[in-house]
Amino acid sequence: MIAGRPAAARLRRMRWALTLLYATVSAVSLVALVVIAASIDARSGSRDLDSEIRGRAEALSRAIWMDKGTLHLEPLAEDELATVSDVTAVLQKTGTGAAQAGWLHPQRDSALPPAGRLDDLWAATLRDQEPVLATIPAPDGRELRWATAPVWDTDEIGAVVLIAADPAPVRRRHTELVLWLAAGCAVLVLTSAGAGHLLSGKSMRPALGALDRQEQFLAEAAHELRTPLATLRLAVENGADRDAVRQVDHLDRLVTGLLARARIDTGTRPLELTPLRLDLVVEQVLEELPYADGRVSLRTEPTVVLGDPDLLAQAVRNLVENALRHGAPAPVEVSVATGRVSVRDHGPGIAARDRERVFGDRVTDGRGGIGVGLAIVRWVAELHGGRAHVAPASGPGALVELVLPRFIVRS
Repeated sequence: MIAGRPAAARLRRMRWALTLLYATVSAVSLVALVVIAASIDARSGSRDLDSEIRGRAEALSRAIWMDKGTLHLEPLAEDELATVSDVTAVLQKTGTGAAQAGWLHPQRDSALPPAGRLDDLWAATLRDQEPVLATIPAPDGRELRWATAPVWDTDEIGAVVLIAADPAPVRRRHTELVLWLAAGCAVLVLTSAGAGHLLSGKSMRPALGALDRQEQFLAEAAHELRTPLATLRLAVENGADRDAVRQVDHLDRLVTGLLARARIDTGTRPLELTPLRLDLVVEQVLEELPYADGRVSLRTEPTVVLGDPDLLAQAVRNLVENALRHGAPAPVEVSVATGRVSVRDHGPGIAARDRERVFGDRVTDGRGGIGVGLAIVRWVAELHGGRAHVAPASGPGALVELVLPRFIVRS
């Protein structure tokens, strides 16, 4: 037996949705942490590089000195800092000419920026009178980070130490860190998603088992209830007791309605909505009620709704049977128009205070029984996006309506 498959499939979809949600939340949180860590590392790497080249430039500016316009570079020959950087230079400027390198490592002019950029570094150092940092492309295409430090001649700047370093190694380390963080993030997301999927499956297993048992119970209940009802109907038909046959038919339809409601509520039977003629559904229901001949008058207009034909037939049947059971001998008036089924009887009517109570699941029918017919009508109406209510009636009797959204047929 295929037990609880629609509901079980819905639970499985819910399980995957929860897993996806859990994985998404984990991924967003981890990605945010990765972005924050990567941003901090990038800024830290830039600050460390700037601090390093600035420190080297200041150390070399203190190692050399000027005496009455004469620059003494002898200490550079023995200082390791003069050769550890990508480019080390000492700039001087005489008169109004361009700044020139009085000392350079490595010994090639192509290591320095263009003359115009050297003048800019010189001017910025003179203006700020402190180390200056700048990013300038080198002639060989590399983007180098440059730092300057002034060399003082008494009370004025006579030369500038220039240090350059390639930020590419720092950027490579940063890229490697980001890749490792991304890989770790992916592993953690997959791990958390797998763990969440296993835990959700474990927590839903009892619910799946309960659905299977419930569907099995419904199937067995349908069989156990309908078999004796069919036997009882044969017995009362042989006795020609029309009232007993009518009661058996009513009980059979009641059982059918309750089982249909239970199956749809639990998801074991899908709701099948299709465009249909509501007036034809009502006509067919009245034709199938053998004891309604001469007791029901029908007035219809063509109207199309989107609905489940079996459930709508059950709702209409319950409305008519309720009117026949509680109304006066006068005919029950049924009208169908614009997605509305109106059933009017000429019985004692329904008091205003009871107009909502009659749609409850447990309403006594006045003879000691429990009525669920109108409760099923309201359930079917709400399932289709409509409503069921007791409308004001002119004169004695009750007017109960089933109102459904109309289906617009587009040409």
